[in-house]
Amino acid sequence: METKFYNLQVRGDDRGSLTVVEGNIDIPFEIKRVYYIFQTKMDVRRGFHAHKKLEQIAICVAGSCKFHLDNGRETSEVLLDSPSRGLYVGKMIWREMYDFTPDCVLMVFASEHYSEADYIRNYDDFKAVI
Repeated sequence: METKFYNLQVRGDDRGSLTVVEGNIDIPFEIKRVYYIFQTKMDVRRGFHAHKKLEQIAICVAGSCKFHLDNGRETSEVLLDSPSRGLYVGKMIWREMYDFTPDCVLMVFASEHYSEADYIRNYDDFKAVI
């Protein structure tokens, strides 16, 4: 399964670095929600769902974690370990996140506001609609 990354421009000088993410400019959708996951234990897996409409860009702004992605036909394992590289996760992609480092902060930009109706939380239900 082909994964798509967005390389985000890093600006900086001797004071430090700065990365900007603007919807419809740096990523392919308007940002309607931002959330971040942190202090996740290394042996915990998160996610276990797909979205019907929502698109996301996931960025590890600190530390690293891995993604298991599944489109119903193929799977992919992806390491996120850079604050300047965003992983695109499109609609109808089953996702699981794991192997969080102790310092991991995973920030996610979403194309939609939260709606429980957009989630598919059962893998068999996901496979049935693909």
